[in-house]
Amino acid sequence: MLLDNEIYRTELEKINRAKNDWGKIDNHSFLIIGATGMIGSYMIDLLMKRNKDHNANIHIYAMGRSIERLTKRFRMYLSADFFHTVEADVTQPIVLDEDIDYIFHGASNTHPRAYATDPIGTIMTNLMGTQQVLDFATNKKVKRIAFLSTVEIYGENRGDVDKFEENYCGYIDCNTLRAGYPEGKRASESLCQAYIAKHDLDIVIPRICRTFGPTMLLNDTKASSQFILNAVNNDDIVLKSEGNQYFSYAYVGDVVYALLYLLVNGKNGEAYNIAVPEFDLHLKDLAQGLAAVNQKEVIFELPDEEEKKGFSTASQAILAPEKMETLGWQSLFGLEEALQNTVKLIRNERI
Repeated sequence: MLLDNEIYRTELEKINRAKNDWGKIDNHSFLIIGATGMIGSYMIDLLMKRNKDHNANIHIYAMGRSIERLTKRFRMYLSADFFHTVEADVTQPIVLDEDIDYIFHGASNTHPRAYATDPIGTIMTNLMGTQQVLDFATNKKVKRIAFLSTVEIYGENRGDVDKFEENYCGYIDCNTLRAGYPEGKRASESLCQAYIAKHDLDIVIPRICRTFGPTMLLNDTKASSQFILNAVNNDDIVLKSEGNQYFSYAYVGDVVYALLYLLVNGKNGEAYNIAVPEFDLHLKDLAQGLAAVNQKEVIFELPDEEEKKGFSTASQAILAPEKMETLGWQSLFGLEEALQNTVKLIRNERI
């Protein structure tokens, strides 16, 4: 498993020793919703390692729809005093007797084929799910909620800006199947503001760029994830477009660090872009970077019709990271390191 790998353990420790007011995280309880996803599972590994190595006394409640997936992914923690599984559907009322200090709400479909095959679930997990999370937070009087939003709320860049700042509002054609994901996130951000005003909740809204890393789900159909799986299998990298799309990417380790940093340092009601300028890449350059890991080639292939329905129409989506940088946050991982570690760690898991 991942935690048996020295590369992964070193990554987690790098974050646990990075700049932050860890005193506001240690000795608290976390409800992590979407626990088996790429970001949620990495965060749980990080916090559990913090418990082991730093005596942090962090209680983790890992919530997901499938107890089988929860117990399989987190089997190494099932007997630990500070780890608890919560099988629940986020669109239903959350029943949990224990006190909770912090909530990370990251439950959502996050890849193109899911947008096309489960369009209603994509929307309602955000809308109904966020309402249930915020109702629970109101009843429990939690200290802070992080609602994990996305670069996709900015829509298409039609050439009026180079980068998306947090006050930008781009173009989305809401009358399309593909719009369910970004519109669901947009409406959920508005719902957060409503609960701040009505129930005095404390919420921060990280807007996360396209993310990759060793905890990615192997059924993820995002282009970057497919490139990574090509590299894991020692295959040529398959590019299903000309690759001119220009996007912000981030390594999951940096994203998790940013989320924990925002939990302590972010301002109530504010949105923050999470991105790293070194990871602003044309899709073809990302493909080439992953091809170079194994000295392979980039080849071109047309997507199938179902995939195309879930593809974003955006051709440029670069996040301006200055607001996060003003808080004092800095990336911990370089691009080459992130790509190589992702491929090595996933390959090691499969072997």
